[in-house]
Order: sequence, then structure tokens, then C-alpha cells
Amino acid sequence: MLYQAGHFLIETFPQSIREHWRLIALSACLFFGSFFIMFVSVKLNPALIYSLMDYEQVAEFEMMYHPTNERIGEKRDADSNFMMFGYYIYNNISIGFRTYSSGLLFGLGTLFFILFNGIFIGTVAGYLSQLGYGTIFFSFVSGHSGPELIAIVIAGAAGLKLGQSLIAPKRYSRLQALQQAARDSLPLVYGVIVLLLVAAFIEAFWSSMMNIAPIIKYIVGLSLWLLLLLYFILGGRHRGA
Repeated sequence: MLYQAGHFLIETFPQSIREHWRLIALSACLFFGSFFIMFVSVKLNPALIYSLMDYEQVAEFEMMYHPTNERIGEKRDADSNFMMFGYYIYNNISIGFRTYSSGLLFGLGTLFFILFNGIFIGTVAGYLSQLGYGTIFFSFVSGHSGPELIAIVIAGAAGLKLGQSLIAPKRYSRLQALQQAARDSLPLVYGVIVLLLVAAFIEAFWSSMMNIAPIIKYIVGLSLWLLLLLYFILGGRHRGA
């Protein structure tokens, strides 16, 4: 079991990432494109946030990331890191599962969730930035943003693969093409689960700590992004390959 898990992480997962790089690139463009468009739009016109959420939801985000909070990114009545760890696991896995499984709707469901997540996160980031909460918000999300956002992108790519098999099954029946796509995408799905578990752990036990300087959190977050990218590029390569 341990050998299989190690082999998956060292070889199978990064190899699968490179094998599906086109779908991953497409998913990344959709996600980060919608993120940055909404980030800039809401910074310029903060009222846009109310087209996506109601006043109560906006007030909750303002409270969660208010500079006076002793701990950030969590509701005031949540004082247990372990409880938040469980919540983040549930929330993250739910997002990843919906993004992947909705690819069964000829890819349209996956497309919706990729864009929705990019739009939603970009909207919140832009709104909190223009309030002057940018340092609080970005220092909180920087640590877990790498594994979490990359996982969303990969889940999107896996879902698009399901949709692609239904739209263009080639010489197979749609059912056969879907079954093959599901098998091929399993390494991506397992990798998404691992990344989301890592993101949940970081978010619960590191991100909300207020006694760490923002610059340290930025450095740690950026380092994790770079390590993940190097892992995907170099992992599972054999000498001479």
C-alpha cells in the first residue's frame, strides 16, 4: 500500500499531469482568466459584488477578514483548528468533486464550475482589496493557494476530459469513450484529492495564524507554488527521458 502510494506520488501523478497538459492549460486559462477579469472589475466597481452575493454574505466576508480579528479566514465562533480542518476537507473535496463529475454533462457542468470558482474568488479578492483588507486576505490565502487552486484547475481538466469523450468519442461508442476517459482521468482525480487535503491542512493550521509576518507567508506560499510546478515538470521522469 505504501509502495503504491509512493509510486503514484513520485511517478504516476506528475506523468499524468504532463500527459493531459493541453486540457490543464485550457482549464487554467478559463479559471485564472475569469479570476483576474473579476478581480480588476470589482476593484474598479465594488458594487459588482452584489450581483454575485447578497449583503449578508458580503458582511460575513468583511467580518472574516477584518484586520482586528485575532484569527483570520474563519468565523468568530470557530476556535478549533481541527474542526476547521474537517470543514476545509469537506468544502474542498466537494468543490473538486462537483467540478470533475459535472463533466458528464458534455463538459458544460465542468465549464460552469471552473468559471464560477474563478469569478467568485476573483470577486472576493477584488472587493476585499479595495476595502484595504488586501494584506490580511492575501497573507491568509497565500499559503494554501498553490495546492488548492492548482487542484481546482486539474479537476477542471479531468472533467473536461469526460466531456470531450462524450462530444468526440471517435471510433468508440459514447459509453466506451466515457469509460476510457474515466480510467485515464483517475490519476488526476486522486492527485486532486491529495492536493486538497494538503491545502486543507495548511489552511487550518498555518494560514490563519496572525503572529507570522505577511512577508513570511508570501515567501512560503510562493515557494510552494514553485515546488509544485517543478514537481509537475520533473516528477516521474527517468534518466535519459
